[in-house]
Amino acid sequence: MDSKLFNKIFEESINKYHIKDDITVIFTSNYKESDIEYLLDKKNWIDTVQWHLEDIIREPSIDPEKALVIKRMIDKSNQDRTDLVELIDDYFFEYFKNVVPKNNAFIATETPAWAIDRLSILNLKIYHMQEEAERTDADAEHREKCSFKLKVLLQQREDLSLALNQLFSNIKTGKSVIKTYKQMKMYNDPGLNPFLRKSE
Repeated sequence: MDSKLFNKIFEESINKYHIKDDITVIFTSNYKESDIEYLLDKKNWIDTVQWHLEDIIREPSIDPEKALVIKRMIDKSNQDRTDLVELIDDYFFEYFKNVVPKNNAFIATETPAWAIDRLSILNLKIYHMQEEAERTDADAEHREKCSFKLKVLLQQREDLSLALNQLFSNIKTGKSVIKTYKQMKMYNDPGLNPFLRKSE
């Protein structure tokens, strides 16, 4: 497991989306569904579409009916994102299932997949901040500020990538315990959300 692979897939996914830059385009992948690459590709595609949905819904003059449609799309995207992160963690749990943790093994503050989730978003921030830093219709001050922010984001990606590799190394050598945690989201479940229960 190497974060270089993750970043490569995320960059490819972001570039693939921006060929048409259309939130209605259906996800396709060159990877096999059984591979971790497929899950990462799909994960970033969901993030990329949601990034643009979040932009759209913030338009001040957006029609309220359109805003509700977009909000529902964002809600579904958030659930899809969470479900996919849990699938990625399940993959890693299976991948490392034969590793015996040491007696003094530590538990990380987040699972590998949730760290990968942050890495996916970081790649999106880098892509769009670079766009802003290179905008020909923006003034020099705007481009300069965005160039500075881009450097910070690139450093964050470098640090997070290293941290992920260290986490995988610790899991592989038994220094860290790998666990999967379900998010237990309640608001989409009619059995747990009283407002959904009322509407049944």
